[in-house]
Amino acid sequence: MFAKAFRVKSNTAIKGSDRRKLRADVTAVFPTLGTDQVSELVPGKEELNIVKLYAHRGDAVTVYVSGGNPILFELEKNLYPTVYTLWSYPDLLPTFTTWPLVLEKLVGGADLMLPGLVVPPAGLPQVQKGDLCAIALVGNRAPVAIGVAAMSTAEMLTSGLKGRGFSVLHTYQDHLWRSGDKSSPPSIAPLALDPPDLSEEKGSVQADTTLQGDMRRLTLEGEEEEGEVQQRCGEKSLSEATEDPSVGGLNPDPTDSKTLQEQMDELLQRCFLHALKYRVKKADLPLLTSTLLGSHMFSCCPEGRQLDIKKSSYKKLSKFLQHMQQEQIIQVQELSKGVESIVAVDWKHPRITSFVIPEPSPTSQTIQEGSREQPYHPPDIKSLYCVPASMTLLFQESGHKKGSILEGSEVRTIVINYTKKNDLVDADNKNLVKLDPILCDCILEKGEQHTVMKLPWDSLLNRCLEKLQPAYQVTFPGQEPIVKKGKICPIDITLAQRASNKKNCGRGFQLLLILLPLGPCSVKITTKESLKEGLPWWCSG
Repeated sequence: MFAKAFRVKSNTAIKGSDRRKLRADVTAVFPTLGTDQVSELVPGKEELNIVKLYAHRGDAVTVYVSGGNPILFELEKNLYPTVYTLWSYPDLLPTFTTWPLVLEKLVGGADLMLPGLVVPPAGLPQVQKGDLCAIALVGNRAPVAIGVAAMSTAEMLTSGLKGRGFSVLHTYQDHLWRSGDKSSPPSIAPLALDPPDLSEEKGSVQADTTLQGDMRRLTLEGEEEEGEVQQRCGEKSLSEATEDPSVGGLNPDPTDSKTLQEQMDELLQRCFLHALKYRVKKADLPLLTSTLLGSHMFSCCPEGRQLDIKKSSYKKLSKFLQHMQQEQIIQVQELSKGVESIVAVDWKHPRITSFVIPEPSPTSQTIQEGSREQPYHPPDIKSLYCVPASMTLLFQESGHKKGSILEGSEVRTIVINYTKKNDLVDADNKNLVKLDPILCDCILEKGEQHTVMKLPWDSLLNRCLEKLQPAYQVTFPGQEPIVKKGKICPIDITLAQRASNKKNCGRGFQLLLILLPLGPCSVKITTKESLKEGLPWWCSG
């Protein structure tokens, strides 16, 4: 909902009666909050503002702002907490867990698909269709998104964890979050829960739990809905989970004789060095340690393995980072109690400079190749030139004839060799080329053949390319190149802003959808904003 910028209608201080009504609504919607917690969330005397705005799709939203941060928002008379509120009260809503790579898709407006859920040992939280839920990332219980369940927990398990799970309303890093102080999620350790006793489950609940335990392979998908258009936003496969409950999803290498703790220590250091060398930039500093873990280290974890600091010898991220600080790799500074930030990194440290991403083992590589689709690679489009009948005399000495297909570099080489072989370079000025009868017939217009005797190198080469017939080559991965004659046709698409803040691409976009299957084209999309700057946005496909 807040993936794109919204428009503020009004911003006023709340009245006393509205403040009391808001407290009553919070107590009714979130009964788990005590009286003191409600008073803390909706303070009695501190400044509290009501901001009325319109989301990019036209939805009217009321946002309650306290201390500069949005704490609650109301949509269609339903009250929802923001991520800022959930960071203070992480147990306010039933929390589902997903992978760090999914966050980027959720921020972009995608809903959370069921294959992207991480099923904890204790099972999924019990919710009903339409219940408000929180979404957190693996390794950190601090919610990063708020959504509405598209189905009940029982229906999720019955479906085999397939389909749309949650309609996401608000996320960390979206525009509603940006209207606050833009703080990062705190690091909240996951709850240590024991698996449920299946012998006590009865009826359909027992069958659902059994089905949940059989979910060994998950495919991470996200779909972004814009109007009636849905887009697939990514896939990620998980290797088969281990049957040892003490492993907790680590999936260690069975050929490795090291203990689980030693393997986790190595994995932790590997993800740490990988993140510092290839992901974290100097411009990112200072960097919250929770952001380092959630946004960088988890994504550096190799396929089929799960980083769990509690199963390492360090037990806590802060203790591990203190050890890295003792090795003078990083410098950590405590901003407040429990909140630490990395303020400096020794990029020339031997452990960072010598780090190389280990090659995956043949076994795990085979599993990965068989368990997920190959990533999409766009076709390679190259401009070519075709020799016409009028220029065959110029190219026949190099072995080319009418209809021969050449690249621009080949044309340049042929023309240079021809001029040097026939001693056409001007003796007084090496930048000029004397034109013999063949060059005159090939590149000069009729009115120039008796007036133009010499040309500069760049003019000569440009004229040769202009006289050649255009062509292009399209190469799809794993397929033979396709060569076609003709130009890569341009298409202009003008993005105009209409009523209700909607944008319309016009007929050019429909033309693009028709022509794209027929061949490549260059596309020019001009927006109202780019026209002001005088810099249209170009892309080719």
